[in-house]
Amino acid sequence: MSNLSEEPNFVNRELQIQQDWSRLQSYLMAVGHNLCLQNEPRQFSAGFGNLNYLVNVDGVSAVLRRPPMGPLQPGANDMLREGKILRSLSCSFPLSPSCLFIGDNKEVLGAPFLILEYRPGIVIGSTLPVRWMKNQTAPKKITEHLLKMLINLHNISPAEVGLLDLGSPEGYLARTGNGWFKRAQLMWSTDLPITVDYIMGWLNHNMIVEQPPVLLHNDFKLDNVIFNPDNLEPVALIDWDLGTRGDPLWDLAVLLSYWTEPNDPAAMLQLGQMPTTFPGFLKRKQIIELYGSKSGRDISNIRYYRVLAQFRLAVVFKQLYEKYKDGSDGNARTSKFDALALGLLEFAVEVARGKYD
Repeated sequence: MSNLSEEPNFVNRELQIQQDWSRLQSYLMAVGHNLCLQNEPRQFSAGFGNLNYLVNVDGVSAVLRRPPMGPLQPGANDMLREGKILRSLSCSFPLSPSCLFIGDNKEVLGAPFLILEYRPGIVIGSTLPVRWMKNQTAPKKITEHLLKMLINLHNISPAEVGLLDLGSPEGYLARTGNGWFKRAQLMWSTDLPITVDYIMGWLNHNMIVEQPPVLLHNDFKLDNVIFNPDNLEPVALIDWDLGTRGDPLWDLAVLLSYWTEPNDPAAMLQLGQMPTTFPGFLKRKQIIELYGSKSGRDISNIRYYRVLAQFRLAVVFKQLYEKYKDGSDGNARTSKFDALALGLLEFAVEVARGKYD
């Protein structure tokens, strides 16, 4: 992949969150690896959560990946889980980067960390790459790749790749809903929006029978995919720290929670996560139908999954706002996430009522 022409996006050197590189170098040397510090490690700019750095280990480019600084939400940013998943998937799912080293010693960087295979390419955020903006086939190509990799992942047998003990799939959706409800109560500790009570009441009254568990990425969205900029072929599916086993439609619903359409309310249009308002991208309803027809799975209860996933996303943005408010996140963009979270809760209510397929 040395012919990839796009340069990765890095955080400005002055704003980069520094790690104790000398300490890491000494630790790796003691276990037989060489971290070259001749060139300063660079922090990738994408994402609000885990920190990723381009480093040179054992003479090749690699990615150092670690949780964000400060306190972590229970179950999130789990590097040890991610390392286990990636090592298990290395043969069965080619889009998973190889895990080169699992650093389980918290004393080195203050938290567990991973060293991963570096796969160069581009990450697509809120807009299409400039060279692809006028290409009418690009949206269709991207959509097809997303569906294909999701279905391929869900077709992998957890038992055959040694991940039968991953997570607790029984009652996964109910437990997920309750978990996000508790987080919502913590985030809106003094003034819980009435939309939260409505959503949880709706979910509790519309419980469904879960489908047999599969491997879940659990944060499946466009900016967790690296593409070859020359042909938009996927290079890697990244960010596996939330991976688990559960109902396959949950991954689909998480993707749809970010999938904005031109006629959506303001909150969805403000998400800025994926360029799906561009002409040529399929509608959410079409995505659902395509996943159902290509995977052979029952999609009749998709509304339940969508309401839960939209609720989750609202709480995620509220968490990001609270980090901004307490000073642990200096990203000015997150200052608007309080209002955005409320708008996403309202959108979840509308989805529950049958609006916005």
